[in-house]
Amino acid sequence: MRFIDPRIDFAFKKIFGSEDAKDVLISFLESLLGLEGDRRIAELTILDPFMAPRIKELKSTILDVRCKDHRGISYIVEMQIEKVSAFLKRIQYNSAKAYVQQIGKGEDYPKLNQVIAVTITDFVLFNGFDHCLSRHESRETMTGQSHLQDILHYFIELPKFTKDLDACNDIFDQWIYFIKYAGSIEEIPPKMNIAPIRHAFEKARVANMTPDELELYDKAGIAITDARGRVELAREEGEQIGIQIGEQRGIQIGEQRGIQIGEQRGEQRGKAEMLLDQLQERFDLVPDWVRSKLAQADLDTLKSWSKKIFHAEKIEDIFQ
Repeated sequence: MRFIDPRIDFAFKKIFGSEDAKDVLISFLESLLGLEGDRRIAELTILDPFMAPRIKELKSTILDVRCKDHRGISYIVEMQIEKVSAFLKRIQYNSAKAYVQQIGKGEDYPKLNQVIAVTITDFVLFNGFDHCLSRHESRETMTGQSHLQDILHYFIELPKFTKDLDACNDIFDQWIYFIKYAGSIEEIPPKMNIAPIRHAFEKARVANMTPDELELYDKAGIAITDARGRVELAREEGEQIGIQIGEQRGIQIGEQRGIQIGEQRGEQRGKAEMLLDQLQERFDLVPDWVRSKLAQADLDTLKSWSKKIFHAEKIEDIFQ
């Protein structure tokens, strides 16, 4: 049994943004926000449901999940793998746009309801703290009191989540574990026996995907690999320029164009995980000796193997 990786935006929206899986999204939001009693989400309307044919037609789109609960509160839930330019500004722009678009011209401001933006990142976004979940709101600077709560931001930084499954004793931790690791496990862990989480695993099963969905998923994975390759190239160019015009200037350009030298191990791991997914799609079963080779290979070797995958008749041909 294999599962798609929820960290890929297409897969995330299929799992959390489908009309037939509202219980998945409701459970995730309730565990994140700590909603209990009469504050629980009794009804949820997905404003832009997952539809593979429609996504296939779009040349460029942000695959976020937008929904509204029975109290009129709007939610924007987004998965982001790569850090892009002005990322935080885009997040704030989207939440502000969702807020003002609730009313038309001439309508009353009291009709405006709260907007909660939930952003999950596969990279460290804030360096000032180690906890993976952070909540951001406007506060009065002298008293610390919060009077402006119509737009709230929640961020979940996956690299900061370090718990193993045995330590995931509440629903929220299990949801984060699912998002971070579902693409690399082969069976539903017995501990994760909550109905919405098991439903999420069912939505993520590769065997349940249509040919169109598999095609879109593969393209999304390839796009991520290509983007990381462009980032690597930008970093190399930044290093070369840094040699020419001085260390300080080189560091600045390297940051503007992509990643720092210290992120190479992260790129290597991501490339290995992507190659493992491609091998599973191509050959179904991946032997343990192949997994061992992927874990130990350097970035150049992984690139060499990835070029052979579509022409190899058997898995052994790739690693000769």
